[in-house]
Amino acid sequence: MKITIIDTACANLASLKFALDRLGFTSQISRDLNILENSDKLLLPGVGTALKAMNNLEKFKLTHFIQNTQKPLLGICLGMQLLGEFSQELHQKTLNLIPFETKEFVSKQGFTLPHMGWNQVLSQNELFKGLNGAYFYFVHSYCVDLNPYTIASCEYSQNFSAAVAKNNFYGVQFHPERSAEAGELLLKNFIQNIG
Repeated sequence: MKITIIDTACANLASLKFALDRLGFTSQISRDLNILENSDKLLLPGVGTALKAMNNLEKFKLTHFIQNTQKPLLGICLGMQLLGEFSQELHQKTLNLIPFETKEFVSKQGFTLPHMGWNQVLSQNELFKGLNGAYFYFVHSYCVDLNPYTIASCEYSQNFSAAVAKNNFYGVQFHPERSAEAGELLLKNFIQNIG
């Protein structure tokens, strides 16, 4: 099993690799197209702005590959938001793989932004096998509304998509690598049960 973390140069890639190491999975961090094309599973992490991430994907000539890969791919945090059509953050077009828009959270009294901390996630999807109702760690100011491609939901100031999926593309808004045992089980489910 060849697992590759796509090097977008805008994420803490090492912590994700360490999480996979702890699970006994060998992975590599790369932006080399030959390595990516010969991988069995791909992970697309991201931290920061959609503008910076998309600029990096273009600069590293990864956009076309990601848009056309048939490999199971898991977008994490910003990596999930990139799978959509558009992000309101800096008005940035994204990868257009799943029809959704990333929007600013609805501001409500009693809710501080960014949404940071542990929140319960509800899902019956196979990616969340054994995890319905589990708590995951979130850090984000923008979110994806519930939509036909939502496979997990969460509530913080509003209901939003904690995870989405279409074809071979999956995305989670939270950080599995920072979500203790629940996050490790989700990564295990993706590697062993998806695709």
